[in-house]
Amino acid sequence: MRTTIDITAARTQLGRSSIVLPDPVPAHPLLDGKEEIGRGEYSIVLDKGDGERVYKIVSSPADYFLYTADDRPRGEHFPVIHADHGIIGRALSGYPLHLIEMEKLYPLAEGSHAAALALRLIDTYWSACQQWNKLGANMGRIALYDMTLNPFAASDNLNKAVKALSDFVEEYQVLPDILNANNLMMRKDGTLVFSDPVFIA
Repeated sequence: MRTTIDITAARTQLGRSSIVLPDPVPAHPLLDGKEEIGRGEYSIVLDKGDGERVYKIVSSPADYFLYTADDRPRGEHFPVIHADHGIIGRALSGYPLHLIEMEKLYPLAEGSHAAALALRLIDTYWSACQQWNKLGANMGRIALYDMTLNPFAASDNLNKAVKALSDFVEEYQVLPDILNANNLMMRKDGTLVFSDPVFIA
């Protein structure tokens, strides 16, 4: 996927340089023999093996709220959550490790409509961050809110999803993280999904 900004530099400026969760996968009956297919800053993803679902181990309260809160963002641009299997351990960070069962998502396919939308989203978000960079860590939150005032997408549903994400960020006092292409994924049908778009500072 080609970008017009240096994503690594942008994430570093936001204090979001690339880090992966160092914790091992905890022993758990649902996870025994399951293949690890992804690892992020606060999560580990294992393939359930049915082609439709994954098990996601999350250590960040921000992710846990995003996936389980009654008032979490929903709709075509957010992941479908099937079950919360509870706490299965504790991360080195001290946070509990929650096991979530959710739909299987895929990396953005180069040249796809979802990748083009993601690039436009990232560019628009980063431009807004640059306007609010004097606010430090809060610039991402303000930039996301700014995007709700000036809808950027031709898709009304995507604009509504950005608004829902902004509302969630404000309600739960978390921060947005949409400069990482791994946090923007797609379904098999090509729908862009905010897979992991928040963090706690």
